[in-house]
Amino acid sequence: MTRYDLTGRTVAITGSTGGLGTALAEALRVRGANLALLDLNADWAQKQARALGPDTVAHGWCADVHDLGSLEAALTRAADHFGRLDVVVAGAGIDTIAPMATLDPAAFERVIDINLTGVWRTFRAALPHVRAHRGYLLAISSMAAFAHSPLQSPYTASKAGVWAMCDSIRLEVRHLGVGVGSAHPTFFRTPMMDDAIADPAGRQLWGGNDKGLFKMVPIGTVVDALVAGIEKRANVIVAPKANTLVAKAPGVFRPVFDRAFRGPNLLRAIELAAPAGWNDQRALDRH
Repeated sequence: MTRYDLTGRTVAITGSTGGLGTALAEALRVRGANLALLDLNADWAQKQARALGPDTVAHGWCADVHDLGSLEAALTRAADHFGRLDVVVAGAGIDTIAPMATLDPAAFERVIDINLTGVWRTFRAALPHVRAHRGYLLAISSMAAFAHSPLQSPYTASKAGVWAMCDSIRLEVRHLGVGVGSAHPTFFRTPMMDDAIADPAGRQLWGGNDKGLFKMVPIGTVVDALVAGIEKRANVIVAPKANTLVAKAPGVFRPVFDRAFRGPNLLRAIELAAPAGWNDQRALDRH
């Protein structure tokens, strides 16, 4: 496969000032990519951009993945600033550690809204720009999409949902020349992971993540896999590679289903689909 050269291309990252976003931005800059850094805190994003180079190669904007309008505005500014958007990485995410019986319902909804719906909003806002350059959309999921821990029902549900959603969206946009991928790293050191280790429940659950099945891998392992995946426009990125079998097992029959959705039948279905999501609005009232 021809390498997708990142030199001179523009990559936008949501959640850019987080642990993974920071490391990924640095690695992409080394590859020659221009960086549109999107974070809820504009000051942090702009400070991050200044550390990566002049305004011509890195710039920060405020973007809230809760708000489609915010994402649309930020990505439009980024496209205007750099002249193009080629790759958009939906990297914003949060976690909780609590059982269903005691978890605050608002916390469940917040995780789903950021980790799953936030990815959908990011892709929706990005598509017009990425489509113009036959680019690539990448969502940061997790190995939790395939291996489901207790006390993490909103997190595992959101990450499994991201994986499934990327599979669906990929089928919708491939005729536009747009690639869609989901990334599935195992545990690695970030401020969010530090919080999990510091949490008594998290430490009890995973034993501090310093040995055995739940041992953390270096963040560089994850970043290298992400960069290589972007350069391949990969459908699925797994880090470390040793987990590939675990990640591929649930989707072993996916290519069979994919072949059922090719050609004019799918394109006609896209044309016929009502923007509201239901052809008969009364259907909403019947559920």
